[in-house]
Amino acid sequence: MRSVAVSTPGKLILMGEHAVVYGRPALIAAIDLRLTARFTPISGGDVHLDLPGLDHSETLSWDALRAYAAAVRGRWEGYALQPGAAGFRALRGEDPAHVVKVALGETGQGTEGLHLRVDSAIPIGQAAEPAVIEALALEVERRQHGQPSGVDGATVLHGGVLWAQRLPAEGGKSGLEREKIATRSPLLDRLRVYDTGTPAEPTGAVVAAVRELRDRDPAGVDALLDRMGEATLGFRAELERTRAGEREDPDRTLHLIREHEACLEGLGVVPAEARAIVRRVEGEGGAAKISGAGSLRGPGAGSLLVYHPDPERISGWAFLRPFPFYPVHLGAPGFREEDPG
Repeated sequence: MRSVAVSTPGKLILMGEHAVVYGRPALIAAIDLRLTARFTPISGGDVHLDLPGLDHSETLSWDALRAYAAAVRGRWEGYALQPGAAGFRALRGEDPAHVVKVALGETGQGTEGLHLRVDSAIPIGQAAEPAVIEALALEVERRQHGQPSGVDGATVLHGGVLWAQRLPAEGGKSGLEREKIATRSPLLDRLRVYDTGTPAEPTGAVVAAVRELRDRDPAGVDALLDRMGEATLGFRAELERTRAGEREDPDRTLHLIREHEACLEGLGVVPAEARAIVRRVEGEGGAAKISGAGSLRGPGAGSLLVYHPDPERISGWAFLRPFPFYPVHLGAPGFREEDPG
């Protein structure tokens, strides 16, 4: 064994969260805030987990990791037959190292001693062929989020800005059609990213709640998902048009972002506190939408994308100052091996 270090970027969903789970398209951008995982061989056969971002460390055997992953796999198979909020709680559990243990245990290959340090909260990858990593990442994400679309793992592995759409299920599993699109549109530079706070529920719980809403009102929810799909198509067209040198249409961009946000609110994933911020942005002539699963209750709803035709005005809005601002680059490089140091 040799020491290995790998890193992956974070990601922001520009448009299409939730809708992509049901076959509509999504636009997702890798961002230049990265996770780094360092794998170092150690004597003996145990695995030492060092997760400072979670204030957690633990030593256990490879057999224990494989048993943990097998138990979670069994819980996921039961959840997949009847997804819902209660089933998700049983799937996810409360172990702070849950996703790391599943990732290591699902490899099924470990025998030698290993020290793993992860310096971020972003889910980890492993050094292997990209197709192998993506398949493993999706299996791990299922144990973490229940029934994800797969766009998160695809984006952080490949980087850039990704156009993605879930394919119809075959053999009980769904594929993902994806395409990298040009990232040099000046429209991307007009988006600002703020953090409204950590959502009250994990992503899988919010996804399960949307599924339950769709079960109760399939026609109403599908109408919202269709509108989100149309807004995503429109936003891609604006990215490509402005990249080609055509003048930006601010009214069109404002409409698309507001339309998508309205649909997310219709799904019940934007709590009152976040909706109030969005209304303030709109009152200033801008548009804003949550990026990601959102939350069923406040105050936090995760990342907030903010747009104004004159982006310099955004920094002057006093009501946004309590929230952390991230000057991220949209379209960052994907998974890569680093110097293990």
